[in-house]
Amino acid sequence: MARQRPLPIDPLAEAKRQWVTHGWTDAAAGMSVVTSVIRAQQILMARIDAALKPFGLSFARYEMLRLLAFTREGRMPMASAIARLQVHPTSVTNTVDRLVRAGLAAREPHPADRRAAMLVITDAGRDLVERATGALNSEVFEDVGLDDGDAEALASIIARMRKDAGDFTDPRPVPDPL
Repeated sequence: MARQRPLPIDPLAEAKRQWVTHGWTDAAAGMSVVTSVIRAQQILMARIDAALKPFGLSFARYEMLRLLAFTREGRMPMASAIARLQVHPTSVTNTVDRLVRAGLAAREPHPADRRAAMLVITDAGRDLVERATGALNSEVFEDVGLDDGDAEALASIIARMRKDAGDFTDPRPVPDPL
């Protein structure tokens, strides 16, 4: 992807200035936060997409494979995957359907609940997610464009926001294993 030339001004700072100029001062800081986070997400997703492209994976499919690979036995109930990924059940179903068609995951009957399904990573899925993780680590996660202190501070601030929105509660000292 060709890198675009930087703009002569920060359009988000200009948007904030316009908000204040138009009398929306009380909303200016919030608008600035929202648009800044969305732009940062676009920048990071472009880097993630580029790193995952050689593996034929979207970030959603990568996340599902990585989640399954982190489990002790490479399997988990569909309901647990939905809860941990914090996305709509239909999105998880579509992601799993694609992984199953590609031979990277499988569905098995739940051992205790006939209505539920177990998701299982295949050997091919495990191999692919390990290679994709190496690429993501080296091409994105090891250098997100912030120094370590800023990265930790930003993650902490966003975690507070997510906690206040009801994403999670304070963890126990040691999380339950998958």
